[in-house]
Amino acid sequence: MNNKDGPVIQSRLQSIRLLLLDVDGVLTDGSIAYTESQTETKVFHVRDGLGIKMLHQNGVQTGIVTGRASSALLRRCWELGIRRVYDNIEDKGKILETIIGETGCEASEIAFMGDDLPDLPFFNKVALGIAVADAHEQVREQADIVTRQTGGHGAVREICEQILKSKGLWQKQLAQWI
Repeated sequence: MNNKDGPVIQSRLQSIRLLLLDVDGVLTDGSIAYTESQTETKVFHVRDGLGIKMLHQNGVQTGIVTGRASSALLRRCWELGIRRVYDNIEDKGKILETIIGETGCEASEIAFMGDDLPDLPFFNKVALGIAVADAHEQVREQADIVTRQTGGHGAVREICEQILKSKGLWQKQLAQWI
């Protein structure tokens, strides 16, 4: 993980109570596939899913903010326990006040993870703007953190673990498997 100022970023990670995620290019590799029947399919990484579940087990909320809608996404969110899904959002910067009102989290307690230009409005409004390794160059430049992993290939899990480690919860989490 590459970040701009280690101690400051670690402090911000520790304060995170809500992780918001874009979908295409973050939870997926950005590919969109259609079946013969014109049904949209998406491929999600199982490790990202476990990372999200670990956050939930430790009191950190998650949510989705995406410009598109799909039944595949809604199913995955249901499986993972993500109850805050904001889809078909054209201007992502405008939805933040609604999210703050619904979650009780302050902007200083929210991280947003994105990959492309429509995600940039969040970056200056929340505690942490996070870009996946293969994000658009401008997004990587504006991000507080750039992951080592690419979108759809474990980048979300990487951030989930960093949040848990910053809160001193990682060893407790590991103890259930070791």
